Amino acid sequence: MDLTVPTPAIHHSASAPARAHRGHTGQPSGLGHGPSPGARPGELAPVHHTLVAVALPALAVSAEHGQLTGHGLEGVYQSGRRLLSRCRLRVFGREPLTVQGRLASAGQARFMAVVRTPADPGPDPGVVVERSRDADGSERITLRNTTGRPLRIPVELALGTDLAPLGAAVSGRPGPELPATVHGSGLRWTAPDGVQALVTADPPPMDALASAGLLCWELDIAPGAARAIELSVHAGRPLRPAGRAGVPHLQEARAEADDPRAGRLLAAALDDLRGLLVRDPAQPSDLHLTAGVPWRTGPAPAEALWAARMLLPLGTRLAADTLRVVARTLGTGPGRSGRVPGPLRDAGPHLPPACTGVEATLAFPAVLAEARLWGLAEQELTALMPAAELCLDWLRTALDGDGLVAEPGPAGPVRRAETQAHAHRAALLGAALLEACDRPGADEWRDRARDMRRRFRDDFWLDDRAGGRPAAALTEEGRPLPHLGGAMAHLLDTGLVAAGCHADGLLDRVRTEQVARLLGGPALDSGWGLRSLGAREPGHSPFGHRAGAVRVHETALAVSGLFAAGYEKEASGLLGGLLDAAEAFAYRMPEMFAGEQRTEGALPVPHPSACRPAAVAAAAAVHVLTALTGVRPDAPARTVALHPVRCAPLGAIRLSGLSVAGEPFAVRVSRLGLGIVEEAAAGLQLGV
Repeated sequence: MDLTVPTPAIHHSASAPARAHRGHTGQPSGLGHGPSPGARPGELAPVHHTLVAVALPALAVSAEHGQLTGHGLEGVYQSGRRLLSRCRLRVFGREPLTVQGRLASAGQARFMAVVRTPADPGPDPGVVVERSRDADGSERITLRNTTGRPLRIPVELALGTDLAPLGAAVSGRPGPELPATVHGSGLRWTAPDGVQALVTADPPPMDALASAGLLCWELDIAPGAARAIELSVHAGRPLRPAGRAGVPHLQEARAEADDPRAGRLLAAALDDLRGLLVRDPAQPSDLHLTAGVPWRTGPAPAEALWAARMLLPLGTRLAADTLRVVARTLGTGPGRSGRVPGPLRDAGPHLPPACTGVEATLAFPAVLAEARLWGLAEQELTALMPAAELCLDWLRTALDGDGLVAEPGPAGPVRRAETQAHAHRAALLGAALLEACDRPGADEWRDRARDMRRRFRDDFWLDDRAGGRPAAALTEEGRPLPHLGGAMAHLLDTGLVAAGCHADGLLDRVRTEQVARLLGGPALDSGWGLRSLGAREPGHSPFGHRAGAVRVHETALAVSGLFAAGYEKEASGLLGGLLDAAEAFAYRMPEMFAGEQRTEGALPVPHPSACRPAAVAAAAAVHVLTALTGVRPDAPARTVALHPVRCAPLGAIRLSGLSVAGEPFAVRVSRLGLGIVEEAAAGLQLGV
């Protein structure tokens, strides 16, 4: 978790509801009714049991009981402001008892509750209350009379807001609740900076009390009938979530497999990804993925590029948009020419903070090169080539005398193993890109990549009695840091080049086999996925986001890299654990979860501050499923190669709704590991 939402210094003051209706205090994961404990000022609020409906730039964050109590992160958000923090429903003067709260989709939460009427003779409730809360700020409250007599049901909604910025809310520093005024069929609040929040209701309330923030109705409902109240929360202008604009940035892909979890995982991932799409303010027609909610809704080029790359099997439009967005950020001033700007982020107990801008800069030419192979239009490729060349120019200046990338840091330059993998991939795929576009420099970058491989194998590999391991990094003095971590999965991610081939990697065959053994071993494989730091390493913590937690996208990279290298047993073990974890998380994968060792009957343990949904975790579903089918395109050459996984760990599987060379593509892999192309562009030849 890397917090990138703005966190202005707003002093916390407890909101004071205008009317003293207080429910019972509930546990964070409990149903029923009442507030959940929030964060102390300056502390991130726990979100692992909240229901986050997302359709950016809108969010609705709810506890499982469905009441918005004003505590913690609960509320309806639009464009980075909390428009509604309290929405407490009372029926017959009491809060309904919630019996179920769940996400119906990525953008909608649903709650079912019951209420006993004053005339109910026994324990059975006479009124059922269903609430459907959409991320876009709309809510439908339906009351159903299950008795055999007509009912007049008094209904109250207690509303309030602080109009706090999202950054203030996530850090436990919201402002005071604002006074309301009656406005049309609802209420309005205005912040000192002029931002407004409006709530309108249909049917209009019988009474609206601004001083108490109350809307009141009396609904006559016949036996067996239902009545609904429709609420709309907005800031005075229509909201258009980017993922609901009808623009096909993500294909309607489907997975059908003997293991039904594959289809459920893909469907949930695509739903989440559409909710995470945002527009570039500089060019609103360009969409890209934000890193995750609620913590990381600000710019995150590295995660946006990683996710776009993993989603290339669904088409190149998202990758093209993302590349254009990132290209606009490239610096041209002294000391930053060609590097994507990005913040530092924690890198665990053994390494100094890493610069996300370096990771994004090295990803740019690789994503563009692979997008070309999947079918990126020539016009778009030509327009993006200057930015890719700028990134390669920066890489040239970043390489030291040994041909390795030394990142500056507070403790002096450090050469991280995964950064060398990113740089090597950028060099080889960049060379292929330059050659394909008839630009100079391809031979230079292949020579540099050859030097990187030699230096890495000489300097980074640590021999020991167990077969050796790659160092995590080299210090400024060249001293290797030997700790074992999941980041070594990046060494297997070499990228695609022409004719459906993988590029050369930093490791030779013998060392690749040892890395495969380490990735599949008990120190790194938790049983649910790959730990970011080995269980026996100093500083290991199962909740450390780079010190032992399972990072979903790194596990996916390990799975695809191991399959591509032929280590199907190790890859299948990691894939099975990841699918089991996905099932436990209702297929909405968090960016990370605790790296606790799996035991019989246990469930994966959530991380209290992980983004969920998260772009790279959702995109990882597409990445691993595509890896099973082994689709490797070369659209410019009008060929596609299939290298399916022979052991068929999920049984027979069919992926449809993919896109190769700009046309629909479907592939099936049998239980024997035989691949068949079922739908493809005219003239696309099956390669070897």
